[in-house]
Amino acid sequence: MDLEHLKQWIGRTETLSDEVTAFPPAALAATLDRDDPPPRPGDELPPVWHWLYFLPLYRQSEVGPDGHARRGGFLPPVPLPRRMWAGSRIEFLQPLRIGEAITRHSRVADVTIKQGRSGALVFTQVEHEIAGPQGLAIRERHDIVYRDPPQAGTAPPAPQPARSDEQFARRIVPDPLLLFRYSALTFNGHRIHYDQPYVTGTEGYPGLIVHGPLIATLLLDGLRRQQPQRRVARFEFKAVSPLFDIEPFEVCGRIDGDEATLWARGPQGRLAMQAQVRLG
Repeated sequence: MDLEHLKQWIGRTETLSDEVTAFPPAALAATLDRDDPPPRPGDELPPVWHWLYFLPLYRQSEVGPDGHARRGGFLPPVPLPRRMWAGSRIEFLQPLRIGEAITRHSRVADVTIKQGRSGALVFTQVEHEIAGPQGLAIRERHDIVYRDPPQAGTAPPAPQPARSDEQFARRIVPDPLLLFRYSALTFNGHRIHYDQPYVTGTEGYPGLIVHGPLIATLLLDGLRRQQPQRRVARFEFKAVSPLFDIEPFEVCGRIDGDEATLWARGPQGRLAMQAQVRLG
């Protein structure tokens, strides 16, 4: 793998414009089984629901075999088949509101290669700044990892146990309809989330994979159900192990003053995602 070639993408930028329209948050509220009133102009967008905007509108002829855009546009053309949104660090400086025109400026901050148990891992860091009429609203970093599939005979890593001292928890049934609706809302063509023959036959997973951003959204939704009036100032999450549509999981949390710890607990008590929140 030519790391020097991939590093040529460091510093590449992209600027997109959008409008905070009412339909996407109304549809996501329904998908999350919330009973929110219909969004109206001026209503605040809940934290991380900005992921419903600036969607990847690549043409059908530009789709790669996995359902993503073919490599080599804004993101580097990493020649590894598996791609995962591994985590994010987000600062919420001020709310975005229904009806506002917004702009996102993105920059590839770094590209690195590490050796993992199953081969090479390529980490790409992307920084986003989202601004509305009142100025900078969100500062965000995405960590994207590319990897090879596990080699035949390679033992999977030992599962990391999730904590069990939650103050609140919600059981989630990740059926194919939930995953399809979230894929549609985010215009996410990645086939691992809706194409069962592909994800089990080509990529070798046991079932459809629950989107990392959906799990993160469900974690914050669980917190919001407990503390609907509190403002999220900072949110940081890390994906630990995948979740599939074949078994339910739980989103859990604890609140300690202005700090909250959130986590997703999968089957057999394994940790799937962990997160920290700073409340305003």
